Amino acid sequence: QVQLVESGGGSVQAGGSLRLSCAASGYTYFRYCLGWFRQAPGKEREGVATIDEDGSTNYGDSVKGRFTITLDNAKNTLYLQMGNLKPEDTAMYYCAVDRRVSGFRCPTDHQWYNNWGQGTQVTVSS
Repeated sequence: QVQLVESGGGSVQAGGSLRLSCAASGYTYFRYCLGWFRQAPGKEREGVATIDEDGSTNYGDSVKGRFTITLDNAKNTLYLQMGNLKPEDTAMYYCAVDRRVSGFRCPTDHQWYNNWGQGTQVTVSS
């Protein structure tokens, strides 16, 4: 059974940094995509960043250059280092995992993913 448990959210002022963690276990895909997504109240879930089993990454346009996704395979933990945070980054952040199709990058479309954590709240004040 896939388990994804996020942590590290909190409140921070604009310009600050946070690191989110996602303890991931139970998935057995040979090729996989792990990703971070976020959802603000009244808005659609948005892809933030993804990483595959080879370490290839993919970022949403709104976070490029500010956020970094990494995976520690030894700890089975996914991270999202967030820098230069803006009030518009305020959202519930979720991690997700699903298979990767050979020859394709991991999608940032949330509809691809079927395994989700419960989320961790990030609030950025101006």
